[in-house]
Amino acid sequence: MNQLLTQIAQSLVDRPQDVRVNAIEGDHTTVLELCVAKEDIGKVIGRQGRTAQAMRTLIGAVSAKIKRRTVLEIVE
Repeated sequence: MNQLLTQIAQSLVDRPQDVRVNAIEGDHTTVLELCVAKEDIGKVIGRQGRTAQAMRTLIGAVSAKIKRRTVLEIVE
């Protein structure tokens, strides 16, 4: 799942070398923190949050397949 999110984010931003994904594992939930450069944060979020919502939908579909809840957080 980390690789999927990294690949998607790197294709959206101008500075793909600054993209990092940190996974914080819990009992039933995994939190994925997407870190991008400050000037690329708008590209990852998209207009009215549509790009971020699309990424959350994809992550949700993958996590449903493995029967685990996954939350995506975008940080600078």
